[in-house]
Amino acid sequence: MKTASQAAQSLILPALASVAALLLGALPALAQTRAEVRVGTLGAISDAPIFIADKKGFFREEGIDAKMTVFQSAATMVAPLGAGQLDVGAGSPSAGMYNAVARKIDVRIVADKAMSTPGYGATKLIVRKDLVESGRFKTLADLKGMKVAGNAPGVSNTAMLNVMLTSVGLKYSDVDVLNLSFPDHLLAMQNKSIDAGATIEPIATLAVQGGHAVEIMRDDQIYPNHQIATLIYAEDFAKKRELGVRFMKAYVRGIRFYVKALKDGRLAGETADEVIDILTEYTPVKNKELLRKITPTGMDPDGKVNSASLQRDVDFYASQGLVETKVDVSKIVDSSFAEEAVRALGPFK
Repeated sequence: MKTASQAAQSLILPALASVAALLLGALPALAQTRAEVRVGTLGAISDAPIFIADKKGFFREEGIDAKMTVFQSAATMVAPLGAGQLDVGAGSPSAGMYNAVARKIDVRIVADKAMSTPGYGATKLIVRKDLVESGRFKTLADLKGMKVAGNAPGVSNTAMLNVMLTSVGLKYSDVDVLNLSFPDHLLAMQNKSIDAGATIEPIATLAVQGGHAVEIMRDDQIYPNHQIATLIYAEDFAKKRELGVRFMKAYVRGIRFYVKALKDGRLAGETADEVIDILTEYTPVKNKELLRKITPTGMDPDGKVNSASLQRDVDFYASQGLVETKVDVSKIVDSSFAEEAVRALGPFK
């Protein structure tokens, strides 16, 4: 006859074994419960926080599986963001994006992605070297009548060009802006089909190194803390509050890891080697020495967005007739996700 203790064990042990079996059977399912987040990138250097968060496992630690797709521009991300085909976008808010917002495609600007913080103006005005050497170009006022390459109407580098022109009493219409892809800026400098370019890294550095152009001014020198690019949430994704905050925590950790790579206007800080390795893996720029020579973009370590800069740019786009309806940027910017992520992560050190 079993004692009371033996009887209890005969009931408990099989039950524990059943629970253990259930838990073991559930492990594969638990391993697959990471939330998939569809992320649009430009494959650009300024997408570094996303690439870092992916490579370093920051997304994984937040239970997120980031599925990245490369787009040509932030404007081309807006439709899939509005249609629920994309959760997060990363790029430069443009006239096209603001027009989509005016047409009730709901998106939120939630964090910084690229800013011309002092010393880190990755958008530059370059002028053909022969024009500088001949004396045809001496100051910004000499841009009048010149052919200047941009990349598209109503984007951040054209806003920078406008600030440069107005600083010397010129109007945007005083130059002939040609829209070329950034790689074509270099070719156009070589064959002298343009006089100047409002271009980005690494194209600007390649043009200077090749002896085709002279760097005249960086974005941070004429338009400090210019909000060049942002992180954007689809409205449906933003409504998934807890998931949106988890994504932002990983993203801000990526920003901070990137910011620690910045030193003396270069990628030369404590995390620079690792950041450069990640960039050569995730972007088309495979030359590590080139990445050490360029002027990298700045970023706010807490992901703060410069809304005043965004409003200044959209007002400029509107003055060109590129924005159909007046846009109040403050109604699009939602800083709450970054603020909550920073509270969880603590101050940047």
